[in-house]
Amino acid sequence: MTDAVGHASGTPSVVDRLAAPRESRIPFSVEFSPPRDAEAEARLWRAVRTFEQMRPAFVSMTYGAGGSTRDRTVRVTGDLAETTTLLPVAHLTAVSHSIAELRSMVGAYADRGISNILVLRGDPPGDPLGPWEKHPDGVEYAEELVRLVCGLGDFHVGVASFPEGHHRAPDLETDTKHLVAKLRAGAEYSITQMFFDVEDYLRLRDRVEAYDEEQGRKPIIPEIMPITSLRSVKRAVELSGSRLPSAVEKRLEHAAGSGPEENRAAVRAIGIDLATSMGERLIAEGAPALHFITLNFARATSEVLANLGLAAPRPEFASDAQASVLPRERAAPAAAS
Repeated sequence: MTDAVGHASGTPSVVDRLAAPRESRIPFSVEFSPPRDAEAEARLWRAVRTFEQMRPAFVSMTYGAGGSTRDRTVRVTGDLAETTTLLPVAHLTAVSHSIAELRSMVGAYADRGISNILVLRGDPPGDPLGPWEKHPDGVEYAEELVRLVCGLGDFHVGVASFPEGHHRAPDLETDTKHLVAKLRAGAEYSITQMFFDVEDYLRLRDRVEAYDEEQGRKPIIPEIMPITSLRSVKRAVELSGSRLPSAVEKRLEHAAGSGPEENRAAVRAIGIDLATSMGERLIAEGAPALHFITLNFARATSEVLANLGLAAPRPEFASDAQASVLPRERAAPAAAS
């Protein structure tokens, strides 16, 4: 059942899921990305089916820079809502979109039964660290986008937070001010950018609580990326504007070796150990949940979850014939606008 804006009613929120009774020590969630082709989509659905058995609190689907994966994002996120038991959270970015296009995207999500949306200002296409330009008919800040989405219906909105401070913010105080503004605008929680020093997360939490005690009570969900490749994590850090602590980088470089190809197995072992250690510390410090970047693979995150006691160990993964089953066919692709 939908209202005039197309909002699907009766869907639980992320905050509802975090507060629900559970058997594990802490809730967890995972992040997927829209697949680029049929092979990548099959891999995504293998990961989806594996994680579905582990009962994450929710799953999120990212959104390409400048809306480059717009149609695919809506379709795949809608398939998650309609063909699995998972609670999907759709990403929505302001970059390169007019207000009319943003409203259309929210309507497209609602038409697929999605009412949980993670609002982001977004990075410029081409160069994520390059100058950010407002669409002539769009919004300038994520705070405005939060208000826009909240004004379109009974949507559950989350935002991004940055343990090291956003790379465009001149200082941590300004970064905290912007985060609190997004929360005051109606966001119910935030998910952090990936980080590799738990102290950065703890200080972020302290800053928000000191700035606004009421908003500081809203969940700040830490995001963890289990490292499986030194080259890949260096690229991810470069694009995000975050940092890799020198001690961690030295461990990874030592494990990678000096040959023409990095020792992926050794790097991966350190990455799993680091993610596990971070998870243990975050749980001990009272984090409301753990959110994992999966890159549409299940194995590394599954190992970390097993190490943390958040999901039963899975010594074997479903075969391709079982786990790569795509959602049921539809008569026509879902409309994106």
